[in-house]
Amino acid sequence: MGKLLITGCGGFTGRHLADAMAASGHEVHALVHEGESRPIPSAQAVHRLDITDQAALSRLVQAVAPDQVVHLAAISFAPHGDLAEMYRTNIMGTRYLLGALAALPRRPDAVLVASSANIYGNRGGRLTEDMPAVPFNDYGATKAATEIVCNLFTDQLPIILVRPFNYTGLGQPAEFLIPKIVDHARRGITRIELGNLDVARDFSDVRMVVDAYQRLLATPASHGHVFNICSGRPIALRTLLDMIGELAGHRFEPSTNPAFVRPNEPASLCGDPGKLERTIGTLRTIPIAQTLQWMLNG
Repeated sequence: MGKLLITGCGGFTGRHLADAMAASGHEVHALVHEGESRPIPSAQAVHRLDITDQAALSRLVQAVAPDQVVHLAAISFAPHGDLAEMYRTNIMGTRYLLGALAALPRRPDAVLVASSANIYGNRGGRLTEDMPAVPFNDYGATKAATEIVCNLFTDQLPIILVRPFNYTGLGQPAEFLIPKIVDHARRGITRIELGNLDVARDFSDVRMVVDAYQRLLATPASHGHVFNICSGRPIALRTLLDMIGELAGHRFEPSTNPAFVRPNEPASLCGDPGKLERTIGTLRTIPIAQTLQWMLNG
């Protein structure tokens, strides 16, 4: 099946993707940050470097000469405290990677780059790929800039841009909403501080996301396009809290922490997966209750 380079492979999505791609016969090369110490058993090789080290990244790309690339490396936690690091990693890391790939004697057959639904900003309703970027935070701004960087290489590389909406699953850090709630339930903690529970968001299972990435990589018609990765079905955060409590047999006492509430937050936010399904077919839908049980059983 060829060599696959996954940047950011030490993260939540990267580990699930590495497992799935190795199981389908790919030789997985995992690029992880220098400080990442956890093993990635499904990877053929693990390469540790800072993606903003242009020279080291170029040497790695030349040595691996990947047939396909999935670029996940980014600082994805929106409240991350070091803005300079976020902008440098998310934008310059992407620029250095694409430049190195374009310089290869034989360029990859497909390069999937993860952007984010954060580029849509606080716009409510059902969101489609033709809507302009209006990010409301620095993370969204870096991802909008990443997409512009990708446009510089559209004539040189077969780039697939994806905009994932909210998704979760086993192994996601507890700093994110659903893992935080699951962690409280598993530890029997009743009191929990959350943001605005009276909003609805589009949540998917990470296994659906990984399946969509695999199928996009295998579909030449996806090259040069941008795709929402989403379920198209918003679910209220209060409903999620109640579901986790019911599945775990646990009672929560939620309180609102103003620091977790975003100003002008839309009541409902979801993506339109129509373009994605027209390109790769029916999505691998996993009911949210199954995802939550998977995480609780973790």
